[in-house]
Amino acid sequence: MYALPRSSCVSLLQLEPIAKHHSSQILAQFIINNLKSPTLLAKLIDQFCSTLSTTRYAQSIFTHFHYPNLFLFNTLIRCSKPEQSLHIFANWVSKHGLVPDDSTYLYVLGSCARSPSSQTLWLGRQVQVQVLKFGFVSNILLPTTLIHLYANNRDVGSARKVFDEMPRRSVVTWNAMLTGYTSQREKAKECAFDGLVLFREMLIDVCGEKPNDTTMVCVLSAISQLGMLETGVCIHGYMEKATSNSENNVFIGTGLVDMYSKCGCLDNAYGIFIQMKVKNVLTWTAMATGLAIHGKGKESLELLDVMMESGVKPNAVTFTSLFSACCHSGLVEEGVHLFKNMRGRYGVEPQIQHYGCVVDLLGRAGHLEEAYELIRGLTVKPDAILWRSLMSACQVHGDFVLGEKIAKMLLGLGVDLEDSGEDYVALSNVYSSAERWEDVEMVRKEMKVKRVETKAGASLVHGISN
Repeated sequence: MYALPRSSCVSLLQLEPIAKHHSSQILAQFIINNLKSPTLLAKLIDQFCSTLSTTRYAQSIFTHFHYPNLFLFNTLIRCSKPEQSLHIFANWVSKHGLVPDDSTYLYVLGSCARSPSSQTLWLGRQVQVQVLKFGFVSNILLPTTLIHLYANNRDVGSARKVFDEMPRRSVVTWNAMLTGYTSQREKAKECAFDGLVLFREMLIDVCGEKPNDTTMVCVLSAISQLGMLETGVCIHGYMEKATSNSENNVFIGTGLVDMYSKCGCLDNAYGIFIQMKVKNVLTWTAMATGLAIHGKGKESLELLDVMMESGVKPNAVTFTSLFSACCHSGLVEEGVHLFKNMRGRYGVEPQIQHYGCVVDLLGRAGHLEEAYELIRGLTVKPDAILWRSLMSACQVHGDFVLGEKIAKMLLGLGVDLEDSGEDYVALSNVYSSAERWEDVEMVRKEMKVKRVETKAGASLVHGISN
């Protein structure tokens, strides 16, 4: 192998994508030309990580150059995929004695936040201890990323604790906490309410940061979840005075369409939708969802045609909204036809939630056997939600034989006792509807023996005091 001029080696970095068989050649040229510039090597690491599925070539830079440079190590952590970066961090720090700085911890926490799990949550807590120990808390990005990490792992309490302990906050920090509140699935309404209270604190903090567009999108999301129309109107008025107009900002406009739709003001949502100068797939989906929840199934399907004519392709969420519209309006033939054309005409691969929507559509219309065969024909293992939807339809339409069959199958799936409570209740209801009282008693006794408890219903009364 001959040595290329330095300029040629640098130009190799501009190749996109880097083919796998070219990776070793590029690295070899760097070795032959003795190119040890951290800037060039960082560029090489970036290229390897962005174009190859493995970090082997990127990590080999350290091996070949005997160059455990912290700047390059941070680059490797930043550019690698989350799972790979965490593995690299855990191994290299312990084996090579590198002392991380605040940038290292920032990239590690970012990887943990993007890959939520019990393991990454544990690692994030360890990193937080190190950040406090070495006095890196002055870097405002570190606690802000910690907030994202905890919120993504559904530990909003720890996220708020980090937020409250920060000596100073940027608007990005406020937005991180607001996003954490509005993205929770468990106790969603309570968290959304806490988000609105936090927003009020942001407004009255005279020395603090002012809300930006991202802030307002989070606030609109919280209002949508709570259905607080009066508050939504006030927030809309505030935005018209303090921030950009809704027709000029696609994200705020989309948030307003979603908010007004879910608060029962479809005309207001449609008015904003029409006025918007730029619409993306989220905007069209929000409008389709609004039409769906208001029972305007045909209008929602017509919107799909207008959307395609406008050059915007629907995505998986769009089809979920459209199927929901068909369910609410009883458009069985239209929904089935749309489902059959998802892949071929619109280029969207059907996912498990789409099968669930179609099963619900068929079940509501009484096409129980067709829905049953659809689930059985799945190439992936159907989840409990699909079977529960069909079982509910069986009870409504009086098909107790199929309902009993599905209920017993659900109980045999080995779900957690907490989750199986509703399946036992559903089976009991099937027997009750068929007036099979001995079987009802048998199910109730089995629940007592296994200590299966049902979840109690709950309601939330909300309001923001002056």
